[in-house]
Amino acid sequence: MQITTEIPTEQHEQDTATRADAAPGTRANDIRLLVGGRALFASVIAEIDKAVRAVWLETYIFYLDDTGTAVANALQAAARRGVDVRVVVDGFGSSESISALEKALIGHGVQFRVFRPERKYHLEHARLRRLHRKLILIDETVAYVGGINVLDDMIDPNHGPLDAPRFDFAVEVRGAIIKPIFVTMTSLWIRLSSESSKSKRRTRLEEYREVRKQAGSQGGVHATLLLRDNVLHRRRIERAYLAAIAHAREQVTICNAYFFPGAKLRAALINAAKRGVMVRLLLQGRAEYPIQHYGTRALFNELLAAGIRIFEYQLGFLHAKVAVVDSDWATVGSSNLDPFSLLLAREANVSIRDEAFCLKLKAELDRAIDSDAREVVLADRVKWPWIFHIYNFVSYGILRLGVLLAAKGLEY
Repeated sequence: MQITTEIPTEQHEQDTATRADAAPGTRANDIRLLVGGRALFASVIAEIDKAVRAVWLETYIFYLDDTGTAVANALQAAARRGVDVRVVVDGFGSSESISALEKALIGHGVQFRVFRPERKYHLEHARLRRLHRKLILIDETVAYVGGINVLDDMIDPNHGPLDAPRFDFAVEVRGAIIKPIFVTMTSLWIRLSSESSKSKRRTRLEEYREVRKQAGSQGGVHATLLLRDNVLHRRRIERAYLAAIAHAREQVTICNAYFFPGAKLRAALINAAKRGVMVRLLLQGRAEYPIQHYGTRALFNELLAAGIRIFEYQLGFLHAKVAVVDSDWATVGSSNLDPFSLLLAREANVSIRDEAFCLKLKAELDRAIDSDAREVVLADRVKWPWIFHIYNFVSYGILRLGVLLAAKGLEY
């Protein structure tokens, strides 16, 4: 079976069905916080094993370690019993796994697509626009959104076995938010398939009418799907952060793996701290990617001088992309606060306005800050050897140059 690897065009991006997140969120949702890949994939596999109609999965990395193989086995079994199983992976993030995934999935009836497959010796700008979101939808009734790729918590494809599990989050969602997730995933799948446009639109409308009947009101949690793409939703995730920070009264806690925010986000955080809001950042303490890690540190003096508290996670790799503002706004998803996520990649977050959920997520972040992180103190940074400061600012310059080369300098 041949894999379809059609690259979406900008014209296709104009399709109005990608307005899946255009409507405001509703209070008809059940939301469950999941900490780490072990919790996420235990739930995902259990739901896949019960699926009777459809299992759709999008991810940046699908790595066939023990966890990835367990997910692949569940997908195979679902396809064999007649479930519509669709998997989309990013051509760069999963480049080392694509051949193995073909063998593991296609022969068992799983439909498989690659978003922007890697092509050697091609340096076009479009290669930077990756599928970085992580979405799983099962039977149009339950979905998973977060920052967790399909790989084991204790394995990293680049670093090998880890000595502590990766720190990351996802949410299990049911209710009204299923509808925009359904439309979002259907839209991408259609762009990556070879059916005629008329047939695609008709099929999507029929499926959407059906899911509207099935995905009714569930719980009482207000939730919104926040997308980022390169046409209709360029700045939606960033604007959601800016609005929440601007309205913060007591505290802002951001936990982000790759933190290199633009001028607007930095100004929003500094202004919040100056008006008395407790602003805390929980960031990487281990240099997974040195240029990003040390480039971020070049921002610390400005942030610390404004009264923002910065903590570096020490237990293992931090991969989370979450935030809590006061006790009434939180977000969990795939979007880092860096140029790659905010200006180039396809991302998906869920924003939640619910006190109980906010308090639960905040408790997880508080625990990590208190037990597994080290606070960065401005007075200590002044004592660092000069070579460290030079390395930080050289790394910062490289990152800024990358933004300029991506033709995004004025936006950041």
